[in-house]
Amino acid sequence: MNRLNELFKIKYPIVQGGMVWCSGWRLASAVSNNGGLGLIGSGSMYPDVFKEHIKKCKKATKKPFGVNLPLLYPNIDDHINTILDEKIKIVFTSAGSPNKYTHLLKENGIIVVHVIANQKFALKCVDAGVDAIVAEGFEAGGHNGIDEITTMCLIPQIKSIVDIPIMAAGGIASGESILAAMSLGADGVQIGSLFASSIESSAHENFKKKIIESKDGDTALTLKEITPVRMLKNEFYDQIQKAYNNNASKDELIKLLSRGRAKKGIFEGDLVNGELEIGQISSNISEIKPVSEIMNDLVFNFNKKLDFLSTKLM
Repeated sequence: MNRLNELFKIKYPIVQGGMVWCSGWRLASAVSNNGGLGLIGSGSMYPDVFKEHIKKCKKATKKPFGVNLPLLYPNIDDHINTILDEKIKIVFTSAGSPNKYTHLLKENGIIVVHVIANQKFALKCVDAGVDAIVAEGFEAGGHNGIDEITTMCLIPQIKSIVDIPIMAAGGIASGESILAAMSLGADGVQIGSLFASSIESSAHENFKKKIIESKDGDTALTLKEITPVRMLKNEFYDQIQKAYNNNASKDELIKLLSRGRAKKGIFEGDLVNGELEIGQISSNISEIKPVSEIMNDLVFNFNKKLDFLSTKLM
């Protein structure tokens, strides 16, 4: 049996990324109901909103679901208390040290997964006692690793030094790419951009349409002095480039970024002034589909390509 299916008690080793402004209870429950593992993205939620999404997700699905917890979140202690109070069983942590809360969460019977982008942090995860790792290449959207290691290179690197289950992330939006990731040593995948564009995603329709209209080269990794982030190029991105050309300081870049840019772009649909976080794979996404259709396509095309390759190799 697949190690992730066994760990999470799910049908398919497909995890939906807990993305800010996209991953509410509707998306998480839909993915879980269709055989994957849905995650609520707590990084864009106030504590009361986070608790409400958990309660609604419990009503919408009886299947396992989890939450994504960015460790740099300012109200993280409130979120931790909510996770414990609501008896959440699966927590994905990111953007910080895996040592910070892993022991506390595991003490309370919670499965802990941490997102990493290099071997150094993979080993830290093992030392911290996490149950699994998401190895995210820099093709991924949103906040990213500073080393700019692609998923194709990262997965075998991580596989060579850890024995715990690995999920590949970054540049995955098809059954064929899931097969490729698993061929490299991943036990399964975490998918973000494809689910961000789904009908159940809480992102604004303007943002979803921008995703499916994007072409190759329309995203860029920028703001490395603060936290590297991959976004669609727009007028706000042009402002960032202009700031770089004028030798802007780190403080000036932080001021330009300002609070709420991601909300403005992703949730409110301001395609001019918003930060449009999405992965490189957005150029391969051409339709806004329901999660049920997305999951069926992923599984069907995985099996179709697997059968084809088996025939070819023989």
